[in-house]
Amino acid sequence: MSRLTPPPRLLMGPGPINCYPRVLSAMSTQLVGQYDPVMTGYMNETMALYRQVFKTQNQQTLLIDGTSRAGIEAILVSVIEPGDRVLVPIFGRFGHLLAEISERAGADVKTIEVPWGEVFEPQQIEDAVKQFRPKVVAVVQGDTSTTMLQPLEHIGAICRQYDAIFYSDATASIGGNPFETDVWQLDAVSVGLQKCLGGPSGSAPVTMSDRYLDIVNKRRHVEAGIRNDNHRDGNASRIRSNYFDLPMIIDYWGEERLNHHTEAASMLYCARECALQLLEEGIEQSIHRHQIAGRAMLEGAQHLNLRVFGDISNKMTNVVGVYIPEGIDGEAIRHSMLHDFNIEIGTSFGPLHGKIWRIGTMGYNARPDAVYQTLQSLETVLRRAGHKLPLGEAVDAAYDVYAKANETSELTAAKEKAPSIKAVS
Repeated sequence: MSRLTPPPRLLMGPGPINCYPRVLSAMSTQLVGQYDPVMTGYMNETMALYRQVFKTQNQQTLLIDGTSRAGIEAILVSVIEPGDRVLVPIFGRFGHLLAEISERAGADVKTIEVPWGEVFEPQQIEDAVKQFRPKVVAVVQGDTSTTMLQPLEHIGAICRQYDAIFYSDATASIGGNPFETDVWQLDAVSVGLQKCLGGPSGSAPVTMSDRYLDIVNKRRHVEAGIRNDNHRDGNASRIRSNYFDLPMIIDYWGEERLNHHTEAASMLYCARECALQLLEEGIEQSIHRHQIAGRAMLEGAQHLNLRVFGDISNKMTNVVGVYIPEGIDGEAIRHSMLHDFNIEIGTSFGPLHGKIWRIGTMGYNARPDAVYQTLQSLETVLRRAGHKLPLGEAVDAAYDVYAKANETSELTAAKEKAPSIKAVS
């Protein structure tokens, strides 16, 4: 055994990605006690920061200690009672995950599906909601398994019309794609840090509306040993998971600071820094940066004579899928990229396993040099494997995307600085 010395990988797959340097620095900050006023102050700051990230006024916006899947499970297990109906529109691997977690919570789950590479039209979802009348509609926004981004802006109104809770997992998309919790009438959202937010896996920010809380608070329970005469349990069934019991977690993050678990302080530092990084850059600026990086990677991949997977008009900004060329060993290409160039790209799951590569541009890695380096290395590996492609055009195409974006930005800045001309009578 020796000290940790991982190789200097450039993580250009569908996530996780390389962390922002300042996030890594925050993780190494010394610990304080979980009830130290400094620590509880950081908890309050983190709640306030993620309200801005989620674009919500929800008071109950906090962290679940665990990976993004912990956030999903906390939201679903806390709201689902045995026999509740849950509708899950599936357009990739992670829709299946929402369905499984709901089933494990005892739900009567109905799924609707479109082929991988497509997304749902609002009418398809409304027809299913009208027919099934679910308590919860659970949908992924960005599914990295297919690289598709499901439009959400019309689903909230549908859920309100039929009195359903609207939940979305936005782990792979938030920070790099538009997300409007309140405007889109979402009742619960969970995310992770390891995509566009530029952190490591291990903390799951969540936000909950009053509509969602009205349901889960009826299942409130306070553990023996910490409850007092002022505590009253709810009149609905007890949440089956202790660790993912959101009313108890809310009590821990709230003014009472009722003990639930010991907060993962280093991950809280990290999550706080991810939010600061995003908000200091500006959410719209971050989305724009991801759009440009994603477009540059897309154009570059096409100039490598690679065919893009799926409906480009509904593609996530931060990851592109391309078909593995006929006669090319996809895993051998990934092996060479990783071991010869220290660059990681991904394959996919299920029906797409071994058929496409997924190349990400997210968080800290949504920058020009990472795009150019990946395209140049992939060109070399593909050429040596016998794939026919025009030399040098991939990086040139990516350069052109960035050049055009810079010209547009400079022109916009110049117009904003120019003095206005008023008519003289």
